[in-house]
Amino acid sequence: MAWNFRKRIKIIPGVHLNLSKTGISTSIGTKGANIIPPSYETPAASTSNVFSADIHKITSQNMQGVKEAITLAHQQRKELENDLLSIQTSLGTSKLKLILSYIFLYGLLIKRIPENLEIDIELQKEAIHQTKAAIEDCYVKLDIDFDSEMKEKYDKLVNAFKKLATSHKIWDITSAHFQDRVVARSSASTIVNKQEVKFSFRSIPNLRSNFEALYFQNANGADLYCYPGFIIIQYNQADFAIIGIDEINLQQRAVRFTETGAVPADTKIIDKTWAKVNKNGTPDKRFNDNYQIPIVRYGEITLSTHKGLNEEYEFSNYEFTDEFSNVFKEYQIAIKRSISGITV
Repeated sequence: MAWNFRKRIKIIPGVHLNLSKTGISTSIGTKGANIIPPSYETPAASTSNVFSADIHKITSQNMQGVKEAITLAHQQRKELENDLLSIQTSLGTSKLKLILSYIFLYGLLIKRIPENLEIDIELQKEAIHQTKAAIEDCYVKLDIDFDSEMKEKYDKLVNAFKKLATSHKIWDITSAHFQDRVVARSSASTIVNKQEVKFSFRSIPNLRSNFEALYFQNANGADLYCYPGFIIIQYNQADFAIIGIDEINLQQRAVRFTETGAVPADTKIIDKTWAKVNKNGTPDKRFNDNYQIPIVRYGEITLSTHKGLNEEYEFSNYEFTDEFSNVFKEYQIAIKRSISGITV
């Protein structure tokens, strides 16, 4: 039996998902061989953890259909992979039986036994070939049909992201808490916890497109994959959310940071302080081993939505964060105009 399904979902004008699944279902006459296809200047009041809400609660309402399609493709792939393993096991059993039939001579006496086993082996091999092909076809296709002006804005976004990803240091801010500067004898009013992460280009397995996603690694939650019309927030292939780019609130700012470690090569030193300071910023002379510390300017980008997305990143290259923020907002405005039917 053969079957197929096809559906087209419009995300924004010029961006569609083609949902198609094809496969075969057949029995090869052998048990187990059935195929079933398809530091900050602004002080915080208290410790604040920076992470997004439950992944199942933050999907945009108009992206539910896209999420269901990707989930279905993943489920079908897993089923087919289990079927493939079952068929491969059956093939191994059939080959062993064929060998044993000759070792113990009964295959030479009863010719139909090895003949039937050889038929089963060929059918199982074909079933494996067909199942692998079906697995390869279990995906959702993202079709992009940009008009020239929208394509130009998206290309600018990609280029700005490439620059951003080359920042010598990229950190995911996981928490921040207020510090009493007088007690600590420090110039820093806020202590942040952050982990180094990487930005790059990659895609999720169940979605195929001629555009790779802008990938934001997340240290304490789900990674972000930014496609032309939406962002996928994914823990794994089964647990993910989808948010329209038009719903993202992106904020960018410069951060004064008292850098006690090595200063990244692409970071500008904008001031200096002391390891132990007085209220007026002068060095505390009670400490003989007091030393100067550079104050640098980092860039910060925050991504949030009203449904609970809350991610905060810090970059050693401030200029790249500023450029990416501006270009992202330009592209976002173009998307909103496109959705509302206004000519971009």
